[in-house]
Amino acid sequence: MRLTWSDVTPKALFMSRRQWMTGAASIAALAAASRAAQAAVEDVPNSFEDITRYNNFYEFGYDKEDPYRNAGQLTIDPWAVVIDGLVEQPGTYDLADVLAGQPTEERIYRLRCVEGWSMVIPWLGFELGHLLRRVGVQPAAKFVAFETLLRPAEMPGQRTGLLDWPYREGLRIDEAMHPLTILASGLYGEELPRQNGAPLRLVVPWKYGFKSIKSIVRITLTEEMPPTTWNMMQPREYGFYANVNPKVDHPRWSQASERRIGAGFFAPRIPTQMFNGYAEEVADLYAGMDLRVNY
Repeated sequence: MRLTWSDVTPKALFMSRRQWMTGAASIAALAAASRAAQAAVEDVPNSFEDITRYNNFYEFGYDKEDPYRNAGQLTIDPWAVVIDGLVEQPGTYDLADVLAGQPTEERIYRLRCVEGWSMVIPWLGFELGHLLRRVGVQPAAKFVAFETLLRPAEMPGQRTGLLDWPYREGLRIDEAMHPLTILASGLYGEELPRQNGAPLRLVVPWKYGFKSIKSIVRITLTEEMPPTTWNMMQPREYGFYANVNPKVDHPRWSQASERRIGAGFFAPRIPTQMFNGYAEEVADLYAGMDLRVNY
């Protein structure tokens, strides 16, 4: 089953379809239909309110609604992304240059949080691999490191010592180049809200949500596995790979099932799928690896 914008929960409380067609025409004109293998979710997509009011973005606070309450103060224009390391064309790229010419698509993906809850989200974005090929990947590059904006004046959570700011994440180069891995600049047919990682965030749907780093300001290609924030903080609990695996529990809770946000307080938990349901597309990336050790 292939889902597109018309299948997503209506946003009548937020904007009418006519308003959407007018206000987001520039984005919609770029959007293409998602490929069946990448958008084949039988679940009902979450509402805009679910997605924008319940999330983790510790730069704005630690309650699930803190990003919704506090992210409005974030300045996202102008915005630039440093692309450096083992690339042919390193430099500081204005956001418009990053987005220029990218084949934006609607991608409806499952999101599985390491905390045991999940959503289905309609992103607008483009394959990270397109951008990396454009700047030129040098043969020695084995990993891609990402870094979030560091701006404590506008991101109150960064004024605490919970994490070693700025937030950092990383992927293996083959994971980064995989067609399912996207940079998202939109959500629900409009520009990406600040609380969801505006103006540019990573989305890797077969990994736990913390891998999908938000508000990216640096992308670095490197030969060495880069340090990542949660792995540095609690290596016993958070591995570098962070692949969704219901057979490998978090040390403090089971990962065998999940709570779907929006389903209601008394709704039963649902079984978690290997690689979050994307095993057919990505399992070959880990052939021969012990996923209990490389968790």
